[in-house]
Amino acid sequence: MRTRYRRKWTAPLAILACGALMLSGCADFDNTAAGQKFTPVNPPSPEVPPQVGPGGEAGDSGPGGPGRGNGPNQSQTPVPPPQGCKDFDKAVIATCLDTVAAVAAIPGDGSSPSALAGERKSGRIMLAAAGKDPADWAAIPVDGSGDGGLTSLALSPGFAEDQLVFAYITTPTDNRVVRLAKGQTPKPVLTGIPKGSSGNRGAIGTDAKGALLVATGDAGNPGLAADPSSLAGKVLRIDTSGKPAPGNPTAGSAVFSTGVHSPGGMCRDQSGSRLWLTDRVADKDVLYRLRAGQPLSTPAWSWTDKPGVAGCADFVDAVGYVYVTTSTAGNLQNLPVTPDGAVTGKPNITLDGKTGKPPKTFGRLGSMSMINPQLALAGTVNKDGGAPVSSDDRVVIISPSVGGGGGGKD
Repeated sequence: MRTRYRRKWTAPLAILACGALMLSGCADFDNTAAGQKFTPVNPPSPEVPPQVGPGGEAGDSGPGGPGRGNGPNQSQTPVPPPQGCKDFDKAVIATCLDTVAAVAAIPGDGSSPSALAGERKSGRIMLAAAGKDPADWAAIPVDGSGDGGLTSLALSPGFAEDQLVFAYITTPTDNRVVRLAKGQTPKPVLTGIPKGSSGNRGAIGTDAKGALLVATGDAGNPGLAADPSSLAGKVLRIDTSGKPAPGNPTAGSAVFSTGVHSPGGMCRDQSGSRLWLTDRVADKDVLYRLRAGQPLSTPAWSWTDKPGVAGCADFVDAVGYVYVTTSTAGNLQNLPVTPDGAVTGKPNITLDGKTGKPPKTFGRLGSMSMINPQLALAGTVNKDGGAPVSSDDRVVIISPSVGGGGGGKD
C-alpha cells in the first residue's frame, strides 16, 4: 500500500521564483486591445505548498530543522526525491499514474484539491485527491497508439447535479466525444471525427452558456482543417447531446472556428469572455484567442522552438497571466495578458529545473484544469518520452503567487 500523508492539504505557502525568459519564442500579437498600456512588474511564479522531509509533515523537524515549512528560508531547501510512490513535494496530490494526458479539476475552495485524471494510453480515469491514494473512477476502451487515446476530460456544465463527465478519445475507427458517470459504460455523444496515424489529439472545454467546446486534430492531413465538410481540424460547439449548440456562427452547424491541427488544451476566464486554445503547427507552437466564426490564423503568441504546448489556465483576473504547460520542454510558460486578452510581452519561464530557489521541475506537463480563479491542477506525462521518477506520473497543484514573485527579463 502506498504511504500517504495523513493530514489534510493546507493552502500553498512556498513560492517559486520566476525564471529567465524564453528568448527563442516569437510573437504574432493579437491587437484586439492595442493601445492599452500594460507593463508587467514582478511577474508571478507558480506557488506550491509547504515542503516536507522524509517522515515529516509540513513544519515538522526534518532536514532543515523544526518549522522548516513556514520559515523564511524554506524556498532554499530542496525537496527530497521521491521514494517509490511517495512524493515529498506537497504540490503533488497523486502519484504512480500512467501518462496523465487529461485532467478535470473538481471545483472547490482549494482546501482539499481533487480532480479526475485520465491516462492517455490505458483510458483509465482515476479520482486524484490530496491526502488519499488515487481511486478508480471509470475506464474507457481506447486506441492509445501514436498520439491517440484518452486526451481530454471535461466536467459536465451541470456536474454538481448530474455527475457526468465528457471525454475525447480515439477508437480503432475514429475519434469521438463520449459521456459517462462513475463506473458506467461510456455513451457516444459525437462520433466520426477523422482518425489518422497522427493528429488525433483533442481538447474539450465549456463556455459560459453551458455548451461544450471541442477542438479536434487534423488526423495528419492539414488540409482538413479548412475543409468545411470535415469534423477534423475544428473547434466545435455542441450541446451535451452532441447537437450543434444554439447561437453558433452558422445555424445548424457545430463549427465554431476552423484551422486547428494538433490541439493541446483549451481554457477560459470565469465569465467566458476570453477563450484560449493551444495548438501545434508545422513550424511552431501557438496560443490562439478563440472567437466565434473566425478562423485561427493569427496567434496571440507563437513559439518557434516548439516546446510542445499542452494545457492552459487563465489567471488574468487574479494576476494578468495565462499559464501554458509544455510536454516537450517540460516547463511552465507564463504569458502577460491584459483583461481584454492582448498578450503584452514574452513569457516568463518557471518549473524548468533551472530557475527558482531551489530550482524545481515536475518534468513534462500535460493537461491543466482550473479549480477556482486562484488554483489549477496539471498532469505530468513523463512516461511518454520523458525521464520519469519513481512517483510519476503525477497530478500537481499550480497556483499564481498573487502580488509576489521574482521579476523576469525582457
